[in-house]
Amino acid sequence: MSETRHDGTVAVTAAASPDEGLTAAELAAKYGLTVSGARPSLGAYVRQLWGRRHFIVAFSQAKLTAQYSQAKLGQLWQVATPLLNAAVYFFIFGLLLGANRGIPKDVYVPFLVTGVFVFTFTQSSVLAGVRAISGNLGLVRALHFPRASLPISFALQQLQQLLFSMIVLVVIMLAFGNVPGLSWLLVVPALALQFVFNTGLALIFARMGSRTPDLAQLMPFVLRTWLYASGVMFSIPAMLADKDVPGWLADVLQWNPAAVYMDLVRFALIDDYGSSYLPPHVWAFALGWALLVGAAGFVYFWKSEERYGRG
Repeated sequence: MSETRHDGTVAVTAAASPDEGLTAAELAAKYGLTVSGARPSLGAYVRQLWGRRHFIVAFSQAKLTAQYSQAKLGQLWQVATPLLNAAVYFFIFGLLLGANRGIPKDVYVPFLVTGVFVFTFTQSSVLAGVRAISGNLGLVRALHFPRASLPISFALQQLQQLLFSMIVLVVIMLAFGNVPGLSWLLVVPALALQFVFNTGLALIFARMGSRTPDLAQLMPFVLRTWLYASGVMFSIPAMLADKDVPGWLADVLQWNPAAVYMDLVRFALIDDYGSSYLPPHVWAFALGWALLVGAAGFVYFWKSEERYGRG
């Protein structure tokens, strides 16, 4: 566009831009731009995770291999650590405090070791989940991938570690006279449900830990309290039999998810650990805890997908 001035010269003015007056959001919509790292729909997020399944498995295996790479005994610590914990608990609770009340002497050691191994699976998944985002900020900020891959891979790492420990647990069962039977197959669905539950917890605490790194310092105390309330070292029904406690408290302790999954694995592996030790509808509670915490944890984590690694 041009116009003639008084002195006869011609002034050229720029044509008005077609984008003039548009807001940033309107400009982005006009040219098809999207927010970098924007949260996808829930269905799309699930598909993205499935597409990264090989990364999730490889990352969990790499973390498992590197976990004890600096120790001389290496991967043996995967089994030695829970066994040493079980030995300490046996000495303190089994011998000194008489926590084996209501449990036959030849059953208590398998009972205790099973409880320690199964609870450690949940405990380690939660602790790893708390640091899943805050401890891997370099990876989160450098690469674009569904962030749920990290807590899921850490939960999978703990499952793999538990499977190594199960080899030792089977040896202990055989040493104390427990004969393999069809009931041993119940370990598979019990641990599968516990894995879903643990993954949901890892996702919940991954989101919380990404905003509050100090949560990693608090969680060991919370988990220790949970351990003592879950019947790892004692039978909850036997311990409460002569105690004047409200019925609702006994139900809360027995239906606590950590106690539920421990009881199912004990019931599957230990011949003399019968159904009388189990709370009613125990499989329904195991399934309910897995579905509730697994689904809630996934959705809770997904809702904050676009915030991880920022700020």
